Amino acid sequence: MKIEGNRIVDEEGRTLLLRGCNLGGSSKYPLSPPGETRRPDSLAATRDLSFVGRPFPEEAAEDHFERLRCWGFTFIRLILTWEALEHEGPGIYDEAYLAYLRKILLAAEKKGIAVFIDPHQDVWSRWTGGDGAPAWTLEMLGFDLEKLDAVGAAVTEQNHRRFNRDPYPPRMIWPTNYNRYAAATMFTLFFGGNTYAPGLTVEGEPVQEWLQGRYIAAMRHAYRRLKNCKAIVGWGSMNEPHPGFIGYRDLEGLENYPLAAGPMPSPFAAMAAASGHRVSVPFYSTRLPGMRSGRRLLNPQGLSLFKEGFVCPWKQAGVWTDEGGEVRLLRRDHFSSCQGKPVRFVDDFLKPFMRRFTSQIREVRPGTMIFIEGIPQGDHPHWTGEDPSGVVNAFHWYDGFILYMKSFRSWFSLRSDTGKPLLGRKRIAAYFREQIGKGAAWTRDRMGDIPALLGEFGLPFDMNGKRAFRTGDYRLHEEALALYYDAIDAHLLHSTIWNYTADNTHERGDGWNGEDFSIFCNGEGRAAAGWLRPYPLATAGVPLALNWDRKRRLLSYRFRADGGEAPTEIYAPPECLGEKPLIRLQSAAASGVVRAEYRPEDRRLLIFSGGYTGEVDLQAEGILPA
Repeated sequence: MKIEGNRIVDEEGRTLLLRGCNLGGSSKYPLSPPGETRRPDSLAATRDLSFVGRPFPEEAAEDHFERLRCWGFTFIRLILTWEALEHEGPGIYDEAYLAYLRKILLAAEKKGIAVFIDPHQDVWSRWTGGDGAPAWTLEMLGFDLEKLDAVGAAVTEQNHRRFNRDPYPPRMIWPTNYNRYAAATMFTLFFGGNTYAPGLTVEGEPVQEWLQGRYIAAMRHAYRRLKNCKAIVGWGSMNEPHPGFIGYRDLEGLENYPLAAGPMPSPFAAMAAASGHRVSVPFYSTRLPGMRSGRRLLNPQGLSLFKEGFVCPWKQAGVWTDEGGEVRLLRRDHFSSCQGKPVRFVDDFLKPFMRRFTSQIREVRPGTMIFIEGIPQGDHPHWTGEDPSGVVNAFHWYDGFILYMKSFRSWFSLRSDTGKPLLGRKRIAAYFREQIGKGAAWTRDRMGDIPALLGEFGLPFDMNGKRAFRTGDYRLHEEALALYYDAIDAHLLHSTIWNYTADNTHERGDGWNGEDFSIFCNGEGRAAAGWLRPYPLATAGVPLALNWDRKRRLLSYRFRADGGEAPTEIYAPPECLGEKPLIRLQSAAASGVVRAEYRPEDRRLLIFSGGYTGEVDLQAEGILPA
């Protein structure tokens, strides 16, 4: 496949609509030793570990890919972490893991599955509450991994009970690590170390160059080992990048945060606490994020995060000082400008990284598609004709109310942007279309109308008090997922749902920070009526409008045929359309020129245009046995 304008096309020149999933949730942590975040000891091994077996055992690969193919998920965002590649130390790559990945990718190719590699991270690393970077990236800056939670520099599920009187929050607190000292510092140095910590070096190299250089070298090495795997069609640059402290106007305030839950230090307070000072900070409810409920003492033991011979990079850069025993902020707007003007992180720092990543990955295979991302639920970079071509904007979207409250009702929700209530299914559906449409509109209007892919969306299956686990009734999940896909169809977006976790169970979920998003559980799909639906895999022409009415089992698809010989190919599972759907075709062609052929055994509906150029209107109505 390749990019032509705003379309992704196959070798026949047909317009592709890519649909699939993220594979998989448990690829964020090692298989050996067991790395589930619920295990208190899962952070003990920092270098002697293995991701072989993620996302599933080699011998099970074909079965999983066959299942995904049957579900119409022929495009996969394959999760790969920096830690999985380079956990032993800088420049030491896990060749056994890469050999395993090659076998997995060959199985995908055999089943007709296309893959793009996602270098995944959340809040930097497992030791800072997420996944992604190896432990040594923190250690090389002098961080004592044993003290990250104790000084309030991170909140991890593994260590939460050691330092908090409350149990690990039932809802998502891990994103607050983006604003805590460790992850925020690492992101700031990764993207902006040259600007904001110009004197800081690692192994004699400026810290920004060292971090980005190691990261890109690891991904490039992996691609060299895997470049002959035909299933790979592209690479992501980085999952959900974050500015850290970049852009803060006042280091005594709260900015750049996705939600407020638990102790929420300002950057200045976080810096002081990391260097051994006891600091009182606001505390926000973990049950109702954003609701302030008193204060908590950060770093009550007065420990320093830094090993002997190291100091806080921001203290070294002159942002703050504790000289004479008094903690003072010296440059409250240190991160607010770049080259004498107000900073815009996505254009000033993220975009140069994307360009560098693209250039170096394409040294392995010229023309490789690159999937880029802006800040999750935030800004995207501008993209112009002077920037690299062959790029896809792979933005993410989640409904905040469902995500953080783990609750859904088809008649009530709250807008994430304003907090205003939404009453009625139609208003909720319109809101989803509007929000998802924003990413598509930005791509069209400010990124040169490059292709857009909704790289992540989904919902927690343990919502509504895990009622569906007890009853087997997933109708609310199906309703929510169908609303998501209706919005995706309305914008004719490529999409990969989060996620497919091969070893998901009701008891352990995805195994990471209490999340349970997998559409596959206990060996079978769940809430399939919400995501199993017809769609045009490959259109001999240009798609114009798509709608699947799941209650009426009616597929409506309109496209402009280009007169090509290859048929338009629609994924059409019998579970949705039955064995003999009622098919109606309308066009300006002579009778019989444009024709349809349904092949239920192949789960395909083919439309042959017979050389006709012009609009074709298809309606396929499913008729299921009584």
